Amino acid sequence: MRDPYEILGVPKAASSGDIKKAYRRLAKKLHPDANKKDPKAAAKFAELNAAYEIVGDDKKRAAFDRGEIDAEGKPRFHGFDTGAGAGAGAGSGTAGFGREGRFETFTWGPEGFRRSSGRAGGGFGRFDDVLSEMFGHGGAGSRHGVDEEDFSASRRGQDITVSLTITLEDLDKGLTKRLRLPTGKDVDVKIPAGLTSGQQIRLKGQGLPGYGGPAGDALVTVTVAPHPHFRIEASNLRLDLPITLYDAVLGGKARVPTLNGAVELAIPAGTNSGRTFRLKAKGVPAPGGGRGDLFATVRIMLPDRIDADFEQLMRQWKELKPYDPGRD
Repeated sequence: MRDPYEILGVPKAASSGDIKKAYRRLAKKLHPDANKKDPKAAAKFAELNAAYEIVGDDKKRAAFDRGEIDAEGKPRFHGFDTGAGAGAGAGSGTAGFGREGRFETFTWGPEGFRRSSGRAGGGFGRFDDVLSEMFGHGGAGSRHGVDEEDFSASRRGQDITVSLTITLEDLDKGLTKRLRLPTGKDVDVKIPAGLTSGQQIRLKGQGLPGYGGPAGDALVTVTVAPHPHFRIEASNLRLDLPITLYDAVLGGKARVPTLNGAVELAIPAGTNSGRTFRLKAKGVPAPGGGRGDLFATVRIMLPDRIDADFEQLMRQWKELKPYDPGRD
């Protein structure tokens, strides 16, 4: 993997804020959703995330700058500074002094790679004295004058988020849909019937890879696209049902669309616009089983063209049978 600073396009001395800004800018630019025609988009995006995983974390960044971990976050042998008082211990560790009298030891054993550092006070001139100072005052976790960093700890990978839009018909029946993740991997997502719009489906282990630990998850947010006729309210559906003026006055039949085919609804004589009829179990599947209902609200529609006969009829009715529906 390339140098993470190079990938992010920032100098090594960049502030944490500048690194975060650079990451956000590049994440927006390199996201696979914005580069669907680029077959390498997912790899570039994954490389960017891996780079930010190193230099976006203060501890990992410091370890990388000191040369203790590589660009992939893996520990590597650091060696030791040469100078007065430098020496090497036996067994699985090495040690050395820096220019300001600080000492460092590097060990690799059952617990993994560790770097320990402290200040050589009181005239540490021999490596035996360093070991005595480090290990002669209590057990692990209470060593006087020593700061210890553990690079063996595993880390879970980051989660990724993906959006998926389905139709109302898909929601009604349920389906399995093929989806490409930002990592470039294609996965099958099972959409259960009756899922709520905006609900997330978690795909275990389909996120970014971890460091010595499990991969993160992919969080798929499912949205139901708007339908030309129906509006979703939980498991219920609503629609506006246009009827003629004469059916509203005299009564008649209206054809009502549903997700499983049209049905006929009897319109009683004298039906007002705004009256709502309930069609049981004609909604979408409910999470607990069964189905919601369909609510059809009547909208009285006048003819497309108002001719002389219709106008004359309305004038006569107005003169002979006036009424005021808003008087109350």
